Amino acid sequence: MGKPVKALLQQKVADATTVCKDAARVMKTHGPNQIQFWFIALAIGIGAGLAAVLFRLGIYLLQTTAYGTDDVLTLHSFAAGLAWYQILIIPICGGLIVGIILDRFTDDGRVRSVADVIEGAALAQGRVEVRRGLASAMASMITLSTGGSSGREGPVVHLAAVISTTVCRWINANGITGRDLLGCAVAAAVSASFNAPIAGALFALEVVLRHFAVHAFAPIVIASAVGTVINRLVFGDVTEFVLPVQNALQFYVELPAFIILGLVCGIVAVALMKAIFLADDFGSYVQSETRMPRFLRPAIAGAMLGGLAIWWPHIIGVGYETTSAALTGELLLHEAIVFVILKVVAVAITMGGRMGGGVFSPSLMVGALTGLAFGIIATAIFPNVSGEGTLYALAGMGAVAAAVLGAPISTTLIVFELTGDWQTGLAVMVAVSLSSALSSRLVDRSFFLTQLERRDVHLAAGPQAYLLATIKVAGIMHPIEGRQSTLEEECRALIREGICLDRNASLEQAMPLFEREKPRLIPVVRATHDESGAELLGALYEVDALRAMNRALSETAAEEHS
Repeated sequence: MGKPVKALLQQKVADATTVCKDAARVMKTHGPNQIQFWFIALAIGIGAGLAAVLFRLGIYLLQTTAYGTDDVLTLHSFAAGLAWYQILIIPICGGLIVGIILDRFTDDGRVRSVADVIEGAALAQGRVEVRRGLASAMASMITLSTGGSSGREGPVVHLAAVISTTVCRWINANGITGRDLLGCAVAAAVSASFNAPIAGALFALEVVLRHFAVHAFAPIVIASAVGTVINRLVFGDVTEFVLPVQNALQFYVELPAFIILGLVCGIVAVALMKAIFLADDFGSYVQSETRMPRFLRPAIAGAMLGGLAIWWPHIIGVGYETTSAALTGELLLHEAIVFVILKVVAVAITMGGRMGGGVFSPSLMVGALTGLAFGIIATAIFPNVSGEGTLYALAGMGAVAAAVLGAPISTTLIVFELTGDWQTGLAVMVAVSLSSALSSRLVDRSFFLTQLERRDVHLAAGPQAYLLATIKVAGIMHPIEGRQSTLEEECRALIREGICLDRNASLEQAMPLFEREKPRLIPVVRATHDESGAELLGALYEVDALRAMNRALSETAAEEHS
C-alpha cells in the first residue's frame, strides 16, 4: 500500500507543478487575469514598502558611519561640533563616489527620479529604466548620507517603479496593467516613507498616473495601506514631525492672512524651482566649457555644500531637524529668513551638481520656514486677531510642497495626516490652493513636469499633446510593394521637395507637416549611404494619422474614466 500512495503523491505534485508552469506561461504570454492582478499588486506593495524602509535605514547607517552621530534626526546639531575639515571633506567624498557611480552606470550622468516615473507612466506603459534606476538609488542614498541637501522621497518613488517595472516585464503586462502596478508601487513607497496612507494613494493617482480612475483606486489604496503597515512595524506608529498642541484659528478674521501666505509661498516655490534649473544649466555650461570630467561635477558640488555647512550645518541632509524647529516655533524671524535662503541655495547646488535626491523634503523645510517667518510678522502686526505662528509654518509647509510637486490634494492630506485637526486643514487648504494656482502659471504646472518640458517631453498640456509622440509612423503607413508607379512617383516628387519622414518618426513630427504643407500623404523613408540618399518604404496618409490619433485619445479617455 505504501508504494501506490507514494506514487499517487508524486503524480499529484507533478500535476500541480505542471499547472503552475502553465499558469506562469499563460501569464507571461497574455498578462495576468483580475485575480492574479490583485495578488501581484499586493506583492508589489510589499516589495516597494520594504524598499522604502530599507532605503531609509541605509541612509541612517551611512550617515552614522560618515558623521559618527548616534541620532541622525539631530544631525545638524551634532555636525556643528565637528571639526571644519570633517564637514568639508565628507560631502566631497560623497560627491566623488556619486559621480563615479553615475558616470559608470548612466549615459548622461543624471539621477533618475519622480519625473522619469511620470514619463514612464505616460509614454512607456508604466515602465522605467531598471539599471539606471538602481544606480540612481545608490547615488541618492550616498548623497543624502554625506551632506547632500535634498530629499529621500524622489529616489524611493523611482526605486519602487523599478520593482514594478521588473514585474511588468516578467508578466508581460499591458499598458493599463503596467500603469496600475506602477501606481501601487509608488503609493506603497510614499506611504512607507511618511506613514501617510491616504496621501500615498492620492500622490500616486494625482502626480504619477495623473487621473483618478476607479479601476486603479482600490489596488493602489491597498498597496498604500501595506506600505504604511511596514513603516509602522519598523518605526512605530508615530508621525514624521512632533507638532505642538492643536493650533487655534480665528476663522473669518484670519483666513485672509492665509490667502496672502499662499501667494507668498507660491512665489517662494517658483524661486526654489527656478534656482534648481538655473544651477543645472550653469553646471552644464561650466562642464561643457571647461571639458571637466563628468564624474567631478558632483564632487565640486559637494565641496560647495561642505563650505556652506561649515558655517550653517542646517543645510546637511534632509533637514527634518530644522523643519521640526520651524513647526514648533523654536526659531527667530531672522533665522527663519536666512535658513530659507540657505536651503534654496543648497538644494540648487545639490541638484545642479547632479548629486541626487528629491525635492519633496526640501520643499517642506523651505515652506515651514517661510510660513514661520510670515506668521511671526503677521502675529506681531495683528496680535489680537491672530492664532499661533506655528500654524502659519504648517500651512506654509503644505503650500510650498504642493506648488513644487503640483499635488495640492495629496499635499493637503499629508499635512492633515500629520495633525488630525480639520481647522488646521482649512488653513492649509486656503494656502495650498493659492500657491498652486500662482506657481502653475509661472512654471509648467510642477517641478517634475517642468523638468520633462526641458527635455522636450510635453506632458503638462495633457494626452492630446504627448500621445502623438507614442505613435510611430512606421506602424500606420502603407508600405509600397510591387509596381505602384503612380504612388511611387508622387512620393518621389514630395521627397524632392523635402516633404518626408524618417521611419523612426512619430505623429508628433507628422501632424505639423500635414498642417503646414497640406499634402494628402507623406513619404516614409530610411536613410541610406548610397547616392539615392533615402530608401522609400511607404506612405503615411493624413486620414490614417488622424484615425490613429483619435484611437489613442479614445483609449486614454476610456482608461481614465473606467
